Amino acid sequence: MYDLSELEAFVSVVRTGSLTASTRDLGLPKSTLSRKIRQLEQAVGQPLLLRQSRRIVPNDAGRVFYRYSSDILELVTQGREALDELKEDVSGKLELRCHEAFVRGWFSGVVRSFLEMHGDVRVSIGTQQTMPGELDEGVCLWLGEVGQTTLRQELLGSLSQGIYGSPSYFERYGIPTSPGQLDGHRWIDLLGVSEQDLVLRHPQQGNYPLATPVRAFTVDQSCVQGDAIAAGRGLGLIPRWLADRRLEAHPGQFELCLPEWQGPLLPVTLLYPHGCLPRRVRAFMAHLRSSVPDEWLGDRVMATAVPETGTHHTGT
Repeated sequence: MYDLSELEAFVSVVRTGSLTASTRDLGLPKSTLSRKIRQLEQAVGQPLLLRQSRRIVPNDAGRVFYRYSSDILELVTQGREALDELKEDVSGKLELRCHEAFVRGWFSGVVRSFLEMHGDVRVSIGTQQTMPGELDEGVCLWLGEVGQTTLRQELLGSLSQGIYGSPSYFERYGIPTSPGQLDGHRWIDLLGVSEQDLVLRHPQQGNYPLATPVRAFTVDQSCVQGDAIAAGRGLGLIPRWLADRRLEAHPGQFELCLPEWQGPLLPVTLLYPHGCLPRRVRAFMAHLRSSVPDEWLGDRVMATAVPETGTHHTGT
């Protein structure tokens, strides 16, 4: 019988292609990880991994053994979870991380309703402005592209973005009626978004590449961006769902312009570690999934209806 910790080490290295990444994934020193791989290869009776350039990849035997190792670990996880479900209590410390855009309002309500059902759970929430590199047992709710990570990823939905400005700003500078009229307007940038190539999309007219706006103000928090837009300092892209929540609490702070045009969709992703998670974590994940707003799923459907090809050249 193979040692389960050695199988976990092998599967992690195959997934990440790196001993360094797997040390973070498993929380083990590199020397311990290397030893577990050597011991497993000795037990199997042949090498399983090859080093190619800067990556570690499985050889023919490793590819075959990886499939069986993954199945074994999955069965072990299912067995542990089945036994864990026999326990009636959901308790202990729950560590949550959340993109700063969600912390105020909706996410706090999700946590509050979860605690009403499971009063023995102790919760800590960390606000994230950058995506976490690793998680021990907790979960992270992230807004935006995830990029490369060793964490598991579960897409919960997407948020469409619209261009917003304050009534006072529009009174001074006018309301753009086409994407071409955005040139020259002052821009409230969030986390360097305008440094990327911005493309506005229209259901019928296609795509419009937006020239790099003049950044009047650059911030790293969505609430500060909203404050700057409400103060009339410029225009900015805001997820429409978040803008609607803010306008419910503070009507008239800003207005949507070019309502038929939308900016890039922002995915909402649940991130969590590999392996068997404590019941309190799995219970919160289930509660979070059941609390996903319908609008997030609607934006995913909208994304498939927007043409991905063709460019809109008019509108000046």
